[in-house]
Amino acid sequence: MRYDDSPPQPETAPAPGADRRRFARRSALAVAAAVIAPTTLAGWVLVQVGTGAGADDARPPRIAAPAAMGTGTPTATPTSTASPTATASASSSPSTGPSASGGPAPSPGATSPLAGKTVVIDPGHNTGNFDHSREINQQVDIGTARKECDTTGTTTRAGYKEADFTLDVSRRLRTLLEGRGLKVVFTHEADRAWGPCITERARIGNEANADAVVSVHADGVSEGSRGYHVILPAKVKGGAADTAAIVGPSRTLGERIAANFARATGSGPANYLGGGTGLVVRDDLGGLNLSTRPKVFVECGNMRDSKDAALLTSPQWRQKAAQGIADGIVGFLGG
Repeated sequence: MRYDDSPPQPETAPAPGADRRRFARRSALAVAAAVIAPTTLAGWVLVQVGTGAGADDARPPRIAAPAAMGTGTPTATPTSTASPTATASASSSPSTGPSASGGPAPSPGATSPLAGKTVVIDPGHNTGNFDHSREINQQVDIGTARKECDTTGTTTRAGYKEADFTLDVSRRLRTLLEGRGLKVVFTHEADRAWGPCITERARIGNEANADAVVSVHADGVSEGSRGYHVILPAKVKGGAADTAAIVGPSRTLGERIAANFARATGSGPANYLGGGTGLVVRDDLGGLNLSTRPKVFVECGNMRDSKDAALLTSPQWRQKAAQGIADGIVGFLGG
């Protein structure tokens, strides 16, 4: 049906060879489209990869930090709003370690990168320290200075001791790591009256020839100061202290733990130090200064803040904390 008033026009026969020319042009366009389409798609895929889509924990995150700590770009980090009963957030890829839900992980075979590896776990402080002030206040040499042998650690306002917290998280951590086939050594298990001194804690890791050493702690600062942070060794040299060989691998270990801790617990990096990176470098800790093995301290939260204390006193949250630390260690060791 026609929709205008113009008279119908007689059809004319195509000129000789016109069909062949039209077919040639269409064939050329089809070939061009076939070439352009996959090239365009490949470019889109490269843009997605280049901008971090689908990133996993196969490499250390590039976390922004002060000049003395690093020059990476910041990564998105959860805010410190997790509740004790909140569901654990998604873990890193299976190749980086156990799932954040604590599900069973396959035992490493003979060719596993975890085979034969040793991890030393250092539960911070000791509940007996409160009754042994004379012993723990004796001065020890940390290479660059002299410090107390050990301290009591902090408590929540309700009296829950940091030493109880660190031992509980450390035991949970040991179970997770041993489940991956790692050998785990403790510096103590509250099986001694006090201590050990910070010098002995460092020596245990060194003598075990540990592939990674993690000291578990919780902070004790003012109300409103919240979040986790991982303490990395500074480059120091003096007396028995020489950290040149461990600064690099310790940073890698700390970055892995920080990223996985945030994923597993939902907590954010400390809002009172570290510039929002969750990483802090210190040169005044004997446990780091005297270590010859890759080592970090993990401050899981602030026991003196009511919101953080509610998390730290929750067994469910402590399991998440142990899972995050375990995932970071396993990722560092290549598991």
